[in-house]
Amino acid sequence: MSALRKFTVPALAAAGISLADQWTKAWVAGRFAPYEGKAVLVDFLHIVHVRNKGIAFGLLSNLDPKWVNPLLIAATSIAIAGVLAYLHFLPGRGPAPCGLGLLLGGALGNLIDRARFGYVVDFIDVHWRHHHWPAFNVADIGITVGVFLLLLDMLYWSKEESAPSSS
Repeated sequence: MSALRKFTVPALAAAGISLADQWTKAWVAGRFAPYEGKAVLVDFLHIVHVRNKGIAFGLLSNLDPKWVNPLLIAATSIAIAGVLAYLHFLPGRGPAPCGLGLLLGGALGNLIDRARFGYVVDFIDVHWRHHHWPAFNVADIGITVGVFLLLLDMLYWSKEESAPSSS
């Protein structure tokens, strides 16, 4: 296993997601007032400037931000430390290095918002008929795809490593 794949792939994925996340959030915040939006695909996709003071889907957003924000910053920092520790022990086959990098980049992107503003900027608003998905951002996409890649790795690549050799 080369150090290039083990550390460079996650670092590039993390940098790419966190930079894209921060750039898109700055673009949205610079063009839309809070809760203002614009249809991209009518009846399916809107860009809406949302300030999420909670976690995923706005959970915990009604609680006192004086303790919720520091708690979320601490939890995210611990999760980032866990991802970095796992990278150290990672065998590095399959999609795990990229998945961990995307997870790390997404966590960093949202952590930057929480530390700077006390909330996370969400802006991708997807809906269809009467079904509405809560607004999210590029960091959330990175986290979701990263978790999916880690699940694929656990289901398929980890089995290859633990299978007895037939020699």
